[in-house]
Amino acid sequence: MRPVQKFGVSVSIAAALVFLGVAGHAYQSWRHAEDATPLSGYILIVLFLLLGLFSSRKKLAMLPAGRAAYWTAAHSVGGLMAIGLYFVHTSGTVWPGGSAERLLAALFYLVSLSGLIGYALQRLLPSRLTRAGVEVIYERVPAELADIRQRVEALVTDATEQHGSDTLARHYVESLSWFFRRPRFFFDHLGGGRRGLAWVARETEAVSRYLDDSEKTCLDEIAELAEIKDRVDFHWSLQTVLRYWLFVHLPLAAAAIVLALWHVILVHVYVI
Repeated sequence: MRPVQKFGVSVSIAAALVFLGVAGHAYQSWRHAEDATPLSGYILIVLFLLLGLFSSRKKLAMLPAGRAAYWTAAHSVGGLMAIGLYFVHTSGTVWPGGSAERLLAALFYLVSLSGLIGYALQRLLPSRLTRAGVEVIYERVPAELADIRQRVEALVTDATEQHGSDTLARHYVESLSWFFRRPRFFFDHLGGGRRGLAWVARETEAVSRYLDDSEKTCLDEIAELAEIKDRVDFHWSLQTVLRYWLFVHLPLAAAAIVLALWHVILVHVYVI
């Protein structure tokens, strides 16, 4: 078992013991008609704050604060523990009565859902990227696409000048240039489809019958570049999702933490 896996198991065991302890305390409190919410509430707000540190760790990656893999494992376990503690804290109530409590509950559910989706994405998409057969740095995607497009246009220009026919050039301008202009078939790549290559195959076949052998050789080279471009598009689609789901999760998490802290203040002022 790898060190990160051992760490994840250890954190999971510790989280399970804490959860069972809090749940056991709540059960005994309910049996004796006592208020069980303070302990679970305090632990839950501390857990919220600890989970919030994960984003800070990512922004301060240059500091010696431990490997990001350990933080990710702890964050995943802590998130699941927070879901369990929330229902212990609310005595199993799915939808509370007060407006402020409902807002907090809605934020908590949205944060939890986006977190679970993010965990699934981080488990599934990197392996798919590895199997793509090409490695592309996300920030380099525009430059990679521009380079491919320039190579294709150079092939089209050379074919036009050498053969004195503009058939391939006109087809490129009217059809193929759309594909090479920017990333395409975003959702199809996410779903694992191959619509991009199928589209290129149809378009190249449509013009192939009007070209001579030399021009067909040029068209084959364009098709090879289109396949490379399709792989770059695949990377762009998956890496875009991996990057930008945080723009949903982090603001929701920050709002939930702020509202939870406000909830603690109100409880101390008006209840305790």
